[in-house]
Amino acid sequence: MSLIKGGLLDRRGFLKTTAAGAVAATLPLGGAMAQTPKRGGHLRVAKGHGQTTDTLDPGQWENGYMLALGFAVHGRLTEVATDGSLVPELAESWEASDDASVWRFKIRKGVTFHSGKPMTVEDVVASINHHRGEDSTSAAGPIVEPIQEITTEGDDTVVFTLSGGNADFPFILSDYHLVVCKAEGESIDWKSGDGCGSYVLKDFKPGVSSAFERNPNHWRDDVAWVDSCELLAIVDQNARTTALVSGDVHAIDRVDLKAAGLLGRNAGIEVESVAGTQHYTFAMSTNKDPYTDNNIRQALKYGVNRQELVDKILFGYGSVGNDHPIGQGQRFFNTELEQKTYDPDKAKYFLKQAGLDSIDVTLHSSDAAFSGAVDAAVLYQASAKEAGINMNVVREPKDGYWSDIWMKKAFTAVYWGGRPVEDQMFATAYKCGAAWNDSFWCNDRFEDLLVKARAELNEDKRREMYWEMQDLVANQGGVVIPMFANYVSAKSDKVVHGEMASNWEMDGERWMERWWMA
Repeated sequence: MSLIKGGLLDRRGFLKTTAAGAVAATLPLGGAMAQTPKRGGHLRVAKGHGQTTDTLDPGQWENGYMLALGFAVHGRLTEVATDGSLVPELAESWEASDDASVWRFKIRKGVTFHSGKPMTVEDVVASINHHRGEDSTSAAGPIVEPIQEITTEGDDTVVFTLSGGNADFPFILSDYHLVVCKAEGESIDWKSGDGCGSYVLKDFKPGVSSAFERNPNHWRDDVAWVDSCELLAIVDQNARTTALVSGDVHAIDRVDLKAAGLLGRNAGIEVESVAGTQHYTFAMSTNKDPYTDNNIRQALKYGVNRQELVDKILFGYGSVGNDHPIGQGQRFFNTELEQKTYDPDKAKYFLKQAGLDSIDVTLHSSDAAFSGAVDAAVLYQASAKEAGINMNVVREPKDGYWSDIWMKKAFTAVYWGGRPVEDQMFATAYKCGAAWNDSFWCNDRFEDLLVKARAELNEDKRREMYWEMQDLVANQGGVVIPMFANYVSAKSDKVVHGEMASNWEMDGERWMERWWMA
């Protein structure tokens, strides 16, 4: 399944969606259903994410546990549907100026927060502004930075004026951070968890569990089939699998791939695999030695046996990566970029260029990063040794990995869900100074292309720019991306759903509102 081939709007579709949006808003977002959904029941799901430092501040969400919570409790202006297309959510429709630098979004009427307060254009403005400004610590800061001004027209239209054209702007507003909360003074009320989504948050224990009940006043009647849900953070893979097999939970993510086939043989359990943009990485801090030297970075990229990781860590549920975050199914994937393969001699060559015969590095890993991350680091250690790279692997604890290890230590294991469009992925994780630029990489040419590609409306010219950006990230950047991983989850046959989205794990992390009980 591909995000882009599944129905991304073309430029004309982006710039003229008023009529189409009005039609799409009346259609089920889940696509064709395997069965007719029915209401009722309680759904209990365990995820291999979540930590005690999690917060309800949408600008700080960084794992699948909080994504699932956010998609259930809150709404956004736009939504990525199961087929990869963009559809209206809290916005009924949108239209843009000819150069795509000014966007007008008509806000849906009749939407209320769980507390009963009607959603207004002021709430929308305050919610997006929460991520803007020099003092913002939001991970969405880089993707909203091009917004120069947000104004309103009447009581139903929000106008975004950008620093330059951006044909992908409606997709940007589907980002999981950009939820609409109640305006509160000059900020928003995020602490109460009062959203306008299809489920009401009844209890929130960070890193442990959350409880939800269906929102009886939600504006849509084609979502939120179960009466109540419980979301559990069970980071330990064995414990999560046991919970499913014993019937304590109805579904889990991050299935142990080496045991996926065996798990699927259990009566009443179904294993599901969906290909998307998820990729597993090893990020080097390019602002710290020895990773300031691109020769060292290149040596480490040629010192990893990518196919071995796909075979032994993903067990075939994925494909090799090429040190950039754009998936093969995406619109501007560089089909002509030379694929890196395991080459100890070339790695030694780059070490020589750095004036070294060998080098000692430390890689920090934890299965909190991704399932099998520690084993992947050990395999990396073995392959790198042949290239003169002595890699010390440090197994880090699962709890607190994202707050205490990631972007704190100089070389770490990481997972990324990817983003629907190239600009969003690059702006989030590779733009100089971005909050989640976990390699701290800065490149003037890349920065120039990032701005120009975003504003370019000619598809061929835009493709050339994104191809060059992938080349820059792959051969000068600070992230080793050895593999793209399918989303592999498992569920009880008591749970039913339609077509599965591939933009995030477990149906785009919208399982709570899209799934129902048999």
